[in-house]
Amino acid sequence: MTNQNNIKLAKDINSVSEGLLKSPFYPRQEKMNWAQAWFNWNGYAQASYFKDPYVEYFLTRNTCGVYDVTGMCKYRIRGKDSEAMLNRMVTRDVSKQGINKVAYNVWCTDKGRIVDDGTIFRFAQDDFRIYCAEPNMDWFTLASAGFEDVSIVEESHDIAGLALQGPTSCALLRAIGLGAVENLKHMELGHFPFPADNPQGEIMISRTGFTGDLGYELWIENDLALTLWDTLFAKADLYGLRPFGDESLDMARIEAGFILPEVDFHGAQHSVILGHDHSPFEMGLDWMVNFKKPHFNGRTALLKEKQKGPAYKLLKLDVAGEKPANGAILYSDEKGKTPIGYVTSALNSPATKANIAYGLVEGKYLKGPIYAEIYFQKDLRWYQKFALCEIKTKPFWAPARAKQTPPGNH
Repeated sequence: MTNQNNIKLAKDINSVSEGLLKSPFYPRQEKMNWAQAWFNWNGYAQASYFKDPYVEYFLTRNTCGVYDVTGMCKYRIRGKDSEAMLNRMVTRDVSKQGINKVAYNVWCTDKGRIVDDGTIFRFAQDDFRIYCAEPNMDWFTLASAGFEDVSIVEESHDIAGLALQGPTSCALLRAIGLGAVENLKHMELGHFPFPADNPQGEIMISRTGFTGDLGYELWIENDLALTLWDTLFAKADLYGLRPFGDESLDMARIEAGFILPEVDFHGAQHSVILGHDHSPFEMGLDWMVNFKKPHFNGRTALLKEKQKGPAYKLLKLDVAGEKPANGAILYSDEKGKTPIGYVTSALNSPATKANIAYGLVEGKYLKGPIYAEIYFQKDLRWYQKFALCEIKTKPFWAPARAKQTPPGNH
């Protein structure tokens, strides 16, 4: 990004009380945000919720909603050595990723500890873009050392993004003239003229998202962002479209089995205490570590860990009762004598009618039994209970429509 753009962005903070930057979609969101509940996401004002997090959550399960993903960090990586550089950096085999495909990835330190996670979009043999939730320019620059033909450019402020999620999302895109998206398979991307009836530019659509349901992410140049918003919301009432914020997205991603940085795992660059960062094996991401490909960051350490077994592992837990296990300590007995881990995320799931959680558990206790120590309030008095946890191996929410191609006309 040029210095001139930096100056422009630095001045563009007048109408956000927190002094944060405005997404290109902010003028529309600000008018719809009854609560005026905002937080800082990579310098942008991001909505915590608009009116009611629970109502907004049901958009992703019953109709569709939009979530502003402009705040994602975006890095364009090009050059004849770009594939080799990325393959050296991440744990999956980038050489196996096809053109116009999207792949979830993690990158680790030499000690096999996760630095961050994100998605790699492949546009051509030597053209990629990485999307991640936190800044990684320094790490990517270090990872490119020794590769002669690699260009890394940050595009974070140059591309606006909307996550359109929910069962009516494809039907809505069809209604605005983007019916060709129905042919996109899960984790594929396509480029389309936009607006469809009078093209002024191009929109990139990926069949990706963080809700576990049918959904897409729409990426467009900043100048066309409001046109995209207005085109979608012209059909809002028919398809049940509304914006949703971070609190409802968090509910959906827990049901879907997605982990969140600085919530479910501590990135190695942010960890202060030795051993408080995590490996892919500890996060249940064994399937993402490919020992058959050439050397990659953390390979030696991860191979040793695979042979020995992880010190901890994040488990999906179905917790007895209806009291959410937020912040619960986990034990191997119902008396609370032997602590074995803790809950990272918890939710009384509306869609699955289950009390669910993710728990980081010591390796020697992975077979259970596992009890969560839950504190809850009733008539202003606090109570304690130990709830038995059932270990689950699959996401709590994974409807067939999420990967059906073409999607049904919900």
